[in-house]
Amino acid sequence: MADTSSNAKIGTEIAAETLPSALVSDYGRTSIADTVVSKIAGIAAREVAGVHNLGGGTARAVGLLRERIPGSRTNLSQGVSVEVGEKQAAIDIEVVADYGVAIADLAQGIRRNVISAVERMTGLEVTEVNIAVSDVHLDGEDDTEDTTDDLQERRVQ
Repeated sequence: MADTSSNAKIGTEIAAETLPSALVSDYGRTSIADTVVSKIAGIAAREVAGVHNLGGGTARAVGLLRERIPGSRTNLSQGVSVEVGEKQAAIDIEVVADYGVAIADLAQGIRRNVISAVERMTGLEVTEVNIAVSDVHLDGEDDTEDTTDDLQERRVQ
């Protein structure tokens, strides 16, 4: 009988160890899509003071075109790529920083905010948040300035 109770105890410990996270229970599993995590991370990164925009030049240009289409929405996951497993997530973010902001402090703030939001909202453990600063935004630069309108006006005149 002592063997049975010790086996039951070992079985319970193994079962507790095999539960990957709060997303798995005796009643079923919860899976979270990559797009969900990327949107959460994108929103959390944009909330940090000193972040002007997310994404590289091409992604921002495509985003500007997308916003001009009637009925379209802003791509909240622009500049964010994620890898999501059963219990963990790794996140890569490309940032355009405001000029004058300490980039190391900005990266730390983004990392802290993204990890907090993703872990709180999804129950996933964030293993890493890699940040690439691709540009610095200067006051007076206008991202929404459309040079194609200027070209069209010159053609018509």
